[in-house]
Formats: sequence, structure tokens, C-alpha cells
Amino acid sequence: MRKIQKLFSTSKLQLFISTMGVLALIAFSSVIVYEAMKETIVVNDNGEEQRVQTHKKTVAEVLDEVGITIGEHDELSHSLDAEIESGMTIDYKAAKQVIVNVDGEEQTFYTTGDTVEDLLLDHNLISNHHDELSHDLNADIEEGMQIDITKAFQVTVINGGKEEKHWTTGGTVEQFLNDNQITYQENSNDKLNVKLSDELDQDTKIKIVRVDIEEKEVEETVPFETETKEDDSLEKGKLNVISEGEEGLVVKTYEVTNEDGKPVEENLIDTEVKKESKNKVVAVGTKEEVKESNVATLSNEKSKEQKESESESSKSNGSNADGKTLTMSASAYTANCNGCSGYTSTGINLNANPNKKVVAVDPNVIPLGTKVWVEGYGEAVAADTGGNIQGKRIDLHFPTQDAAYGFGQRSVTVKILD
Repeated sequence: MRKIQKLFSTSKLQLFISTMGVLALIAFSSVIVYEAMKETIVVNDNGEEQRVQTHKKTVAEVLDEVGITIGEHDELSHSLDAEIESGMTIDYKAAKQVIVNVDGEEQTFYTTGDTVEDLLLDHNLISNHHDELSHDLNADIEEGMQIDITKAFQVTVINGGKEEKHWTTGGTVEQFLNDNQITYQENSNDKLNVKLSDELDQDTKIKIVRVDIEEKEVEETVPFETETKEDDSLEKGKLNVISEGEEGLVVKTYEVTNEDGKPVEENLIDTEVKKESKNKVVAVGTKEEVKESNVATLSNEKSKEQKESESESSKSNGSNADGKTLTMSASAYTANCNGCSGYTSTGINLNANPNKKVVAVDPNVIPLGTKVWVEGYGEAVAADTGGNIQGKRIDLHFPTQDAAYGFGQRSVTVKILD
């Protein structure tokens, strides 16, 4: 009996063991099947790849599983609620904080870019290539780094009358001129509207006036004077030229100051006489002639019309014996000549009266307001003066430059009419 019982117990034990083995096999198989059902994906964490097998359904669950927390400025290749698919790659890149100082004003930026250039382009922080940076554009972005930017601006330069524009990020006027190879020497004749030590800003305007000083020689004729000698062997009223006059010649040296290529000042520094003038000598008859009464009567019976005709003829050739006759050096000018205002020194508006015959004179020789007759010009009024009009020299007004050039400079006979 005991043997049967013992045999039964052994049989039950074997059954129990068999059952347990089956259950273990089922459990193991289930685990294998469960593991086989995992999806295999790749997570790229800031450039480091890791292969992940997961049963998670979304990207958010996978990232939580591998310990990645997404920040506000981080970069993720998929949305957090995207479903997991076998073989997919999830790219994650953490943003770095960077301080950017633009012209002294600090700003905080977050970037997932790799280089300084990436950051600047992403946030439109560079307007042109003239801006000054504290770092190279290819420098790697680091957490907490500070980048300084000095914005460039343009400065206008009037250089010798020509306008130029140059980019700069500031500094002194001297540094700016050197950087742009603009020559200026402080001890030169050139003029600068600012100081070399002045600091530049966006409102700075630089003007350099190029000053050149040169000498100019001008040849001028010296008019001869007419000298009269009484001759008692010559009938009274008759003239006889004993010797012709000769004009002299002087060379005047002027110091001319030019600014930006244009003359602004002229000073006489030397006068050299090349040839002395010689007076014209004229004999004036003083011999009294006794005339018969009938001749005198005949002479006195000339018609009024004939006398007036002779008088006009005498005026036209400048030989009226009633006025003073001078030999003078004459030149020509217009109302628009260099340095002319268009008005004479006596107030005549030459622009309004272009055909007005006006003579510029030395008032010590011919008083202003005097009516004169000028050989080759006609009757005119002495109504103007000039800095170079001294002594026996006159300047004749013409309506056009061509007419003035046509007259040129010559020696003329001048008759004082009143």
C-alpha cells in the first residue's frame, strides 16, 4: 500500500514539473515574441547617434525614454506627437545661448547654428560686409559666448571739389583718412573743415580744399606820353611830329592762390621793366601870321553850317583843340568778367544797359563823370574804376566777350570832351 502511495506521489510530482516546464516555455516564448515586436529607430542627439528598440508609440515617448527634454529653442526633426515608424531617424539639437552686443546694446539669442555666421544670418544681424565683428564668421558657436558687432556707416568726403563716400565703423578723422588713403598734411596749404583728432559719427562731413600757390608772369605795355614843344618857326595852330612815341614793356609777377583748381586770390609780388617808354614829341606852332583884311573877311564869312560841320569832323577824329588829348593804354572788359558785379563804381547797371559805352579810369587822371572820346571806341563816359586801372590806363566796356577779345589791348588817343 505504501508503495502505491509513494508511486502516486512521484507521478504527481512529475506532472507538476512537466506543467511548470510548459508554462516556463510559454512565458519565454512570449518574451521573445514581445521583444521581436519592438521598433528599431535612430536618435541623433546633438550629432551623436544611438540605435533604440522601443514599443513607444510617439516621438515624445521615445525622447522621454532616452532622457531627452526638449527646450523652447531646441531643434527637432519631427513633431512630438508623430508616430514611431521602424527605421526612422529622429534628429535633436539643443539650442545654445549667445549674447550679441550691437553698438553697445546687448541682446540675448538662442541658436542651433554651428557657426557665428549661421547665428548672424538667422537673426539678420549683419547689414553689410563693412561691419566689424569680434569673432571670425567661421568660429564655432559655444554656450554663453559673447559676440561684439560694430555697425558700419558712410561718411561723405568732399575731396578737392569731388564728392566721395567711404564706409567706416568709427575712429578719428586721421585714422579714417589713412584707412582710405586720402592724403592730407596738417602743415600744408590745404584746408580741412574738421580736426584730425575729431571722432567720426554718422553726421560727420569732411571737406578738404586743395590749395595750390603758383607764380604767374604777365607782360603789359606802358603807354607813351605826348610831349609838346612850342615852335616859333611853325605857324600858330599847326602841329608837327618831331618823333614818334614808343610804348614800354613791363613784366609783372603775380602770386596766384588756387582752391580746388580755381583762382581765388592774386597778389602782385614783382614788377620788372623790360623796356622804357619814349614820349611822342610834337611841335606846336606859335608863329603869328599877318593876313590881309579881305582874307580875314572871307574867313569870317564861312557859313554857320560849314563851321558846325568842321566842328563835328574835328570831334570825330579827336583833334578838337578845345579839349585835352592823352595817349593811353586801353584794354576791354564785360559786365560778367571775373570779379565783376555788373555795376560800375558810379552805380550804372551794365547788365541792364549792355550797349552803354563806359570807360574805367584812374580818377586822378580822368575824373569820374567826364565825357571822353576814345580812338576806335567813340564817345563814352568815365563811370567806373578798377584795381589795375592806374595812371594812363583805361578799360573799355563791351557788351559781349567776343567784342572785348576783338578789341584786345592797344595804345589809343583819348580826348577829354568836357
